[in-house]
Amino acid sequence: MTSPLTEPEPRPSAGPVLFEESDFRALVPPLASNPDYNAHRLATRRKLLTLAKRAAAGAQELGLELECRTSLHHPHQFNGNRVTRLWAYLTRGKKERSALKRVLGSELGKDLDSAYRNAYLCVALEGAALEVSLRIHPDGWYDGQNLVNRVKKEGVKPWLAQLNQLAGFRLRLHDWKGEWRCGSLQPEQLEEFLKYYTPGDHQLAVERRYPAPEGARGGVFEPGCAEELQRELLRLVPLFRFTAWSSESDFLLSK
Repeated sequence: MTSPLTEPEPRPSAGPVLFEESDFRALVPPLASNPDYNAHRLATRRKLLTLAKRAAAGAQELGLELECRTSLHHPHQFNGNRVTRLWAYLTRGKKERSALKRVLGSELGKDLDSAYRNAYLCVALEGAALEVSLRIHPDGWYDGQNLVNRVKKEGVKPWLAQLNQLAGFRLRLHDWKGEWRCGSLQPEQLEEFLKYYTPGDHQLAVERRYPAPEGARGGVFEPGCAEELQRELLRLVPLFRFTAWSSESDFLLSK
């Protein structure tokens, strides 16, 4: 039996990517746990993969090598036997992953092949929204620590400048209700954030969400059109390069 962590990626969609009401509906209970909707969710997964691959090509033109992965589209023990969220990850490429493994050592670096254990860009679809984000999972603590160390060394202003280039996004801490809106952040707001953020304990996210219109049966989801989602993913590339550990942003072992 294929492990959910080694399941082969589907083929990307051909032609234009359009999100319809059925893409969202298949992720809402009780359909989220119904295997009869696996084909619907697979089609959505392919759309997300297509967007991620196009964004990865754009990132490569900007000098950043990223790999694409997607999440499971069928109910499985791994996802609690329900699919309420589908997403495509864009994570560090093999070269930088190998370099980070050398820094972390064989024990800490052994799980880097799991996408969520790296800082990642993400395009995701839920029953109520589409999302574009940069995320650092608690298990990717080394990228969170790299950011914290960099801010300690350089001060908060370089990070502030990166975030304020992202009007429309919001900085979020784990599952807290509070948020820090990008575009008009002040230094003291990021200093407040860093008082509470602990890599390894908390998830960090910089996200933009597009609510799905209610009752749009059979309609196309216009606010999150493919072109806009790709543009927003690429807007996150400079922040990804600033945040995640790499040979050009090496602050993990900083004193």
